[in-house]
Amino acid sequence: MLTGDLKNKVDKIWETLWTAGISNPLTVIEQLTYLLFIKGLDDEQTRLEKKAERTKKPVENPTFSDDQDHLRWKNIKQLAPEEMFDTIRDDVFPFIKELGGKNGSTYRKHMEGAMFLFPKPSTLARVVELMDQLEMKDRDTKGDMYEYMLSKLSVAGQNGQFRTPRHIIKMMVELTQPKPLEDIADPACGTAGFLVAAGEYIRDNHASAMVDEKKRKHFKSEMFTGYDFDNSMLRIGNMNMVMHGFDGATIDYKDSLSSSDDDDLTEQFDLILANPPFKGSLDYDSVAADLLQTVKTKKTELLFNALFLRALKTGGRAAVVVPDGVLFGSSKAHKEIRRILVEEQQLNAVISMPSGVFKPYAGVSTAVIIFTKTNSGGTENVWFYDMKADGYSLDDKRDKIDNDDIPDIIARYKNPEDETGRKRTDRSFMVPKEEIVEQTYDLSINRYKEIEYEEVEYDDPKTIINGKDGQPGLRQLAEERVTILDELEGMV
Repeated sequence: MLTGDLKNKVDKIWETLWTAGISNPLTVIEQLTYLLFIKGLDDEQTRLEKKAERTKKPVENPTFSDDQDHLRWKNIKQLAPEEMFDTIRDDVFPFIKELGGKNGSTYRKHMEGAMFLFPKPSTLARVVELMDQLEMKDRDTKGDMYEYMLSKLSVAGQNGQFRTPRHIIKMMVELTQPKPLEDIADPACGTAGFLVAAGEYIRDNHASAMVDEKKRKHFKSEMFTGYDFDNSMLRIGNMNMVMHGFDGATIDYKDSLSSSDDDDLTEQFDLILANPPFKGSLDYDSVAADLLQTVKTKKTELLFNALFLRALKTGGRAAVVVPDGVLFGSSKAHKEIRRILVEEQQLNAVISMPSGVFKPYAGVSTAVIIFTKTNSGGTENVWFYDMKADGYSLDDKRDKIDNDDIPDIIARYKNPEDETGRKRTDRSFMVPKEEIVEQTYDLSINRYKEIEYEEVEYDDPKTIINGKDGQPGLRQLAEERVTILDELEGMV
């Protein structure tokens, strides 16, 4: 849990940069990510030096050589503002750009495009001073602090991507229950929130992953894979994983829908968790040919679902966010992707979410779909849930409220046998595959939900006009208004 004191310190850092003219939240987080990276490099070398001192052996693969000691955080923070500014701009930034994949750390590679945007020495010195005061000794505090920074991202990226609310991510992870030896991916990872949450779930629910040698090795190296084609997001996503203790994750550049990639993401993952950006349409020439064979479309929201099916191993599962149009769109491509999910794979659930879930980024209506790749069908009944509240107000403020359907969603999804007898007027219910086929694979919950109407009895028109049993009717009320108007006129 992030303490109030630590939040206040982060807010002061944010305010310092904001006051200095760096007003784009994405730019602020990027600049802070660079400084955290620089500080992390020094912390890493300090740990290696202490280990070498204990073992009486030289430091293995040091980040800083003896003649680069002046680039370390512990020495930079001692400098006067002007000297600090020049050292970081002219020496430290070129140094971190040249690190590349040294020592196998993927997050180092994405510092190649780092740009130093601090406007003046006094601003940099103040931020360095405040960052040095942050107590980040344990993994949980580091992770919570970075999550708090990311929560300040209030605008969508240039490609339409935006940060998925953490409680929605946790819900999707709870519903899919990641396991210790699985390969988990997000092909449009952004800030890597889904991968972080999956890792935390395994830590909390599978203690053996930290004890068993095979599981621990997999957890530390191969388990998590994320791709994005936005370099800013890659830097931030990598740092998010590092701050949460997932240093071995692969967070790398890839335009997942592109035909130009050598690695075609075929049957590699056991679990995919994603909320890909839906920026509209692509040119056919830029889309992988086999995705177009699955579904002939230019729409990214449909192509991504085809990609997920390709990237999953047989038996693998996915929980992904889709815009409502995917559920009921009438084009041939829309119907085909839904047909594939229902007929050729196993569609497990459709959770309809209210349109305010992604505010203040966007007011788009979305749903979470959960499916299993079988390549041999298996859909018998599809579970639908009509989420009305997610624990926060559905306006731009997104204030915490008491109404929250998420605990009910998780509990009901985990007990499907209790859902079979639910009525169509309930919040959740099962729909048999045959009925979905009859509706041309329409997956909109409103297609199947029934609404109960209460009969309301009204008095007959004469009673409404003249009143009844001492209750005034419209005629009496009109006469009273005329009397009052006469009195007011007499007072003028």
